[in-house]
Amino acid sequence: MKKMIRTGMMAFLLVSGAAGAQAPAGLGTEELGMSQRELVQAIEQAEGLISKCMREQGFEYFAADYNTVRAAMVADKSLPGLSEEQFVSKYGFGVSTLYTGQPPQLATGYSPAKIGLGERNVGYFKKLSPADQAAYNHALFGDNSSATFAVALEAENFSMCGGCTRKAIEQVFRPEQLKATYYNPQDALINNDRRMKSALRYYASEMKKAGYDYSHPDEVEPDIRARLAALTDNGRIPVEKMSPDQRANLKKLQDYERRVAEKSFKLHEEVLGPVEEKIQQELFARKVE
Repeated sequence: MKKMIRTGMMAFLLVSGAAGAQAPAGLGTEELGMSQRELVQAIEQAEGLISKCMREQGFEYFAADYNTVRAAMVADKSLPGLSEEQFVSKYGFGVSTLYTGQPPQLATGYSPAKIGLGERNVGYFKKLSPADQAAYNHALFGDNSSATFAVALEAENFSMCGGCTRKAIEQVFRPEQLKATYYNPQDALINNDRRMKSALRYYASEMKKAGYDYSHPDEVEPDIRARLAALTDNGRIPVEKMSPDQRANLKKLQDYERRVAEKSFKLHEEVLGPVEEKIQQELFARKVE
């Protein structure tokens, strides 16, 4: 639940510049600007196509249902007993800080990726030989086993997906939605509002004061993922096989992730979140006749 700050700068941002605009017809509030119905259909279609593709590769894959994929998406930055604020303080985004380099099916702790695959697929994977496990995940994910369908959908970024996962999403989602540069049209509308522009200028200024060169919270986590991918050869280097220098660099990245995530999260909760919520309410308000 976002904190609703109403004093000082926040009060000004929330009451000034109200445009009263509404979202275009057909624009939904879910990932990629979809409606809930569209999201459910897209997930079911993609999972069915992943299953078909994996059978063609000689493997079994049980299409995960909407609830399974959604559970993985909700599990992002979430652990039992921890609020999102506490999670961020302890683990940042959970990207480099919880990295092991192990296949997601073998994760023993925090793993939205494992949740999104479903218990039947995890059980099937564990029965395979190590060589078949490697072949299975290459068929399913391509070169990056951390880019599962559920994780990529939650991040609204399919650019790192490969294998049958990529083949499936290419048949379900529009070409522009597959690009790393794609931006949720709802977010674009919100960012174009002058209240949010003012709040983002404040965000960028405060981040710069803290030593971080980011102008929007959406830039931070992808940057951490890119740095981790470069350090680990797209997740192919497990922690136990890292050289001393690689371990030291991973530790530096983890420390950086915690600091920058905590600062960005604080600014989002106190400054950006309330403005975003107000604008979203206006965009999706329904006129009462």
